[in-house]
Amino acid sequence: MPSMILKKRTIGALAADLASGKTTSRALTESALESIARDPAAFTLVTAERARAEADVSDLLRKAGVVASPLSGVPVSVKDLFDVAGEVTAAGSEALRDAPPALHDAPVIGRLRAAGAVIVGRTHMSEFAFTGLGVNPHYPNCPNPHDVKRVPGGSSSGAGVSVALGQAAMGLGTDTGGSIRIPAAFCGIVGFKPTRDRVTREGGFPLSQTLDSFGPLANSVSCCALVDALIADAPVAKHPPLGVAGLRLGVPTDFVLDGVDEVVGRAFERTLSRLSAAGARVERVSLPALKRMPEITARGTIANAEAFAIHTRLGLLKKRERYDQIVLSRIDIGGKMSAQDYLDLLHARAALIDDVAPVSARFDALVLPTCPTVPPRFDEVADAASFGKLNALTLRNSSVFNYLDRCALSLPMQADGELPSGLMVVGEHMADARLLAMGAAIEAALR
Repeated sequence: MPSMILKKRTIGALAADLASGKTTSRALTESALESIARDPAAFTLVTAERARAEADVSDLLRKAGVVASPLSGVPVSVKDLFDVAGEVTAAGSEALRDAPPALHDAPVIGRLRAAGAVIVGRTHMSEFAFTGLGVNPHYPNCPNPHDVKRVPGGSSSGAGVSVALGQAAMGLGTDTGGSIRIPAAFCGIVGFKPTRDRVTREGGFPLSQTLDSFGPLANSVSCCALVDALIADAPVAKHPPLGVAGLRLGVPTDFVLDGVDEVVGRAFERTLSRLSAAGARVERVSLPALKRMPEITARGTIANAEAFAIHTRLGLLKKRERYDQIVLSRIDIGGKMSAQDYLDLLHARAALIDDVAPVSARFDALVLPTCPTVPPRFDEVADAASFGKLNALTLRNSSVFNYLDRCALSLPMQADGELPSGLMVVGEHMADARLLAMGAAIEAALR
């Protein structure tokens, strides 16, 4: 049976092909592995023989009538910070590369296995998930699939690239300040950041206990919804389908539209026009509370403080010479923060959530550019100063909604011939099912 290409295919379409006998898990897995062999930069570890064995078992189970989920037999990738039994959880770092292998799968990995997914390997990431461009000096560059001179976005860089190149139908990633949505936007695919508490973070190397969340990058909103339901801690009740007509979409005009580049701005305005033409009620709304973000984080962020505490507790800072120095500098900011600085951040966060909630509650969702810019070139971020500036800009919009503890999607909004950019659709806290239903409607309207 000829191999089947994974690129741009949804999990639902692959599941239908498997169910009809049009393909097999082994054929899909060989297709993924062949693509990885041609271009391995998205991966830090490829588990080819295990993947083939898992695919063969999946095919045998299917012949016996056992299909655990639509993900059964489908190749997926997992970010390098998840515990997989027998593998070192390096989190993209030299400092952890000689750590003992994990004894157990992280719960989210166990849930993917129980659903029948075939894991083809571990993916490239920014060291310790602490930058948003997807650059890691410990590994060869992981280029953007649309322009090899540009960054892929991070920190779940390889997750996004593996999906965009057809090396996996889904990449499992993490998002602390945008690490799912940024590579989704930069790679031209879909990324979903759930409300933090819906998916356990056990078994994932932490960046910030307060802000980390785990979720999928894939080729459609339906793929993300399917995976989210499989990895969530509690059963997910599917929201009834929605249409775009009548949706109330708020466009924040404060802070998140500052410095938007021409390509992203043009794509965003075109996208808003298409949603309006489809019947959505698009309204620009002032959210002046967002302007407080630079002042709130002037002495450091929640992630700075919590990362420093985590790395100190684990004794990793004794190996500081093995760190990416840009990442180390961000962790060290946390060491200069006082207990009062940290508590002030938590207080300011609660106040900001309270100030934004009554405004956003008037809308079904907020919509804005996922990132204010298209993916920068590697040579534009080659020195620490330019890296810091573009990294902060890249993370700016997405990090706001981690701070507000919201669920959020990034959907592709580029036209043919344009560099990739993302439309971020933001839902209310714990309203993930409704957001995914809205996202599917918006995705259909933008096709």
